[in-house]
Amino acid sequence: MMITIKLFATFRQGRFRVAERDVAEGTTVADILKSLDIEEEEVGTLFVRGRHVEPDRVLQPGEALAIFPLVGGG
Repeated sequence: MMITIKLFATFRQGRFRVAERDVAEGTTVADILKSLDIEEEEVGTLFVRGRHVEPDRVLQPGEALAIFPLVGGG
């Protein structure tokens, strides 16, 4: 099944901005993070269909996953 992955800020370095991927049914957000070598502790926010999701969320065909890193500053 095809999904779209959108990376933001520092997660784009050495990767991509937007990519379509063919993944197996039952693939979770955590599976995508692992395939991109992104540790869950580095993630600030995950969105699917404009809503916050957890890493155990199972992705559906045609969905877009947006991955944002933690934001620091002051």
